[in-house]
Amino acid sequence: MKTLAKIGLLWTLTPFCLSVQAQDSLNVRQVGLLDDYWDAAQAVVVVGTLAYVATGHSGLRIVSIFYPASPIEIGYYDTPGHAQGVTVSGNWAYVADDRGGLRVVNIMNPSSPVEAGFYDTPGFAYGVAVAGNYAYVADGGSGLRVVNITNPSNPVEAGFYDTPGFAIGVAVAGNYAYVADCGSGLRVVDISNPSSPFEEGFYDTPGWADGVAVWGNYAYVADEYSGLRVVDITNPASPVEAGFYAPGSAEGVAVWGNYAYVADWDGGLRVVNITNPASPFEAGFYDTPGTANGVAVAGNYAYVADAGNGLRVVNITNPSSPFEEGFYVTPGYANGVAVSGNYAYVADADRGLRVVNITNPSSPVEAGSYDPSGSANGVAVAGNYAYVAHSLGLLVVNVTNPFHPVLTGFYDTPAQAQDVVVAGNYAYVADGASGLRVVNITNPAAPFEVGFYDTPGLASGVAVSGNYAYVADGPYFGIYDCSEALNTTRSAFSDLPVSFTLHPAFPNPFNEQTMIRLDLSQTVRGRLVVYDLQGRETATLLNRVLNAGSHEVLFNANGLASGTYFVRLESAEFSATQKVMLLR
Repeated sequence: MKTLAKIGLLWTLTPFCLSVQAQDSLNVRQVGLLDDYWDAAQAVVVVGTLAYVATGHSGLRIVSIFYPASPIEIGYYDTPGHAQGVTVSGNWAYVADDRGGLRVVNIMNPSSPVEAGFYDTPGFAYGVAVAGNYAYVADGGSGLRVVNITNPSNPVEAGFYDTPGFAIGVAVAGNYAYVADCGSGLRVVDISNPSSPFEEGFYDTPGWADGVAVWGNYAYVADEYSGLRVVDITNPASPVEAGFYAPGSAEGVAVWGNYAYVADWDGGLRVVNITNPASPFEAGFYDTPGTANGVAVAGNYAYVADAGNGLRVVNITNPSSPFEEGFYVTPGYANGVAVSGNYAYVADADRGLRVVNITNPSSPVEAGSYDPSGSANGVAVAGNYAYVAHSLGLLVVNVTNPFHPVLTGFYDTPAQAQDVVVAGNYAYVADGASGLRVVNITNPAAPFEVGFYDTPGLASGVAVSGNYAYVADGPYFGIYDCSEALNTTRSAFSDLPVSFTLHPAFPNPFNEQTMIRLDLSQTVRGRLVVYDLQGRETATLLNRVLNAGSHEVLFNANGLASGTYFVRLESAEFSATQKVMLLR
């Protein structure tokens, strides 16, 4: 099950809002939202109590951090381009402004910065560093540009070196500029003579070098999916890699004792010591063969949903040295996992829910599956039921018999369910574009919604503590008070249908089982019958008095051949037909 580890927490200077936003909701109240109101925070430099932020199309923003808990913007200058990088020297901020080149901004009065001058570089200015009277600009396809800034109102180019790649970051130390050159790695450029810089050496990092910082004899390169590369530059002519840290991208987390186990995408399983929550550190890792999407922990094992490489069982008896004990390659794309007893339940994308027997962790085997059409994105297990966040909505699957899981009920969420967590009698669903949905599952056969909040982003992860739901919501992190929803009974939603309706089957097409819902505005005697294409009756689902209200009926097509069938509701007052397709 994906959890809050999936949240890409926004840059720390964004404000924490406590006002309720104007979003559609029912019985759920927003109590907090971490919200990026700039275009995009690209780079930051701090001088004293002020932070200078390059924010893309929003230009240069100046933020007071005198009170770190309550940062406030005190001034800005809207550069003409797309602010990508920034550095400060004295009373001047130097902004790498993409198509706008190098902009020199007077910040003597931080509340009212003004442009003093600019140099329109030939490429796209992405990064900038200043040393003495020169600004060094990482200028995309035009390499490193050296700009004389002796007169800030009239900067002029002194020289350049056209790097072989795409210059996107730069740092200066002594007589050398260190350029992050995308696919061409780290380039070391001698700038002893600013009018004639030349390459002294290079180290071709394994990824895409996006940023660089220098400290002492080492250059630290942000190398995209290859993580942080530490390069020894003691000999600038021949830099060598000293070490690296490539954590990947946190997709899910489970906590067991003093350790957090992180599903870290390309970085596999990371084991983080959280004995001191204020100072967590990595204790060990196991690099799974795929991309780790989700993780669950039980006893001495971590169970990792590893995308195309299925379920990996990792022995964590020694957290500093985890190792793979066994695996089961599911037929789909493992998105999430939950464990209960001797079984792991895997949300396996377009191959539905897979139930894997883990009695022998070194040799897990599939016990059963429930595979409707669509994509299983997340899963939670409580009691005898697996709750699957599916592109079709929330599916409630009875797993009493792990060898033959069956659909018990469903709730058709308005969007595509991405994640689910169960607490007590409620399932909390992260429903993509439709935000947070709170569903009462007291009766697993008839779940119903008791509240929702249409979050401002795309809800992809959810965790619950007490009455609060914490939602990973694209560029937002929202906290929602669900106490009113938890005190809502079905009677609040018990208005009778105003008409007779036979709803489309769900799912459809289907594999073995589908659910059929009908609304009756009055009590009738009726039959719900299934016919084949020749008009032959193949199954009678209902034949009795049906009370006014909504009814859900499970159609189990066990024993029927693949093909098209017709579900027909017949009564003296109303009749209707829906077409269904059975795929095996």
